[in-house]
Amino acid sequence: MQFNLETSEIFVPDGLNPSEALARTTHLAIGAHPDDIEFMAATPILECFQNPHQWFSAVVMTDGRGSPRSGLYEQYSDDQMRSVRYKEQRKAAIVGEYAAQVMLDYPSKTIKNGTDPRPVEDLVKIFKIAHPQAVYTHNLADKHDTHVSVVLRVISAIRSLPEPERPLKLYGCEVWRDLDWLADDEKVIFDLSTHESLQAALAGVFDSQIAGGKRYDLAAIGRRRANATYLESHGVDQALGLAFAMDLTPLIQDPQKEVTAFVQEHIQRFAQDVSDRLNRLR
Repeated sequence: MQFNLETSEIFVPDGLNPSEALARTTHLAIGAHPDDIEFMAATPILECFQNPHQWFSAVVMTDGRGSPRSGLYEQYSDDQMRSVRYKEQRKAAIVGEYAAQVMLDYPSKTIKNGTDPRPVEDLVKIFKIAHPQAVYTHNLADKHDTHVSVVLRVISAIRSLPEPERPLKLYGCEVWRDLDWLADDEKVIFDLSTHESLQAALAGVFDSQIAGGKRYDLAAIGRRRANATYLESHGVDQALGLAFAMDLTPLIQDPQKEVTAFVQEHIQRFAQDVSDRLNRLR
């Protein structure tokens, strides 16, 4: 496969030919940075783990050069950070037994430039080989500009595909804003009660980010536990961990559906729920 950047790569943990490795994909996650996928898309990783009928592949869009750093990594250059973060991402692919790990290696500014067609072109190439049934990416209400840019590029790429080639489902997952505010009947709820040690291992691989000043590993597992406890106020916990997602499937089923209006409708329903409760109890 030839991507737009010569520095892009495909890592296949079990050594299969890259095109064949991608072609077996059933679940695909697309994240902005190395580590985003393991924090937001643990569900498809666990579903495919040691499952001969399902395969998980991952795409990281950016090079990770601009991450904050301290301690051991404080004096690392941007190029050194890229190298470390790529090595960590490959380790995660081995631990999670991914079908393939794609690193597109774009600077964040390129992903955030909606007029640059290259990221979308590369995603289309991946979709045409992988044909995933379900795709997991960032949610449209995330507060990180690069994350939101990634999901917009993902939607554009899928919309450009012929309808029979589009995935059946598209989910927007939690990273830089949780989705507890979504109405319960609008939440896509993923049960993460199993393989807790594998979840911890996948998060713990990214030492450059954790030791470098951000405890993403504790935050990701803590959010899952909090979601499980706070989902229901009048019942006991039904799971040890839950992840929430926004169902973005309507945006790929109907390419004419306006993205901003779609998100605003969710926000308006949340605002209405708060107003209704206050008025009822006042």
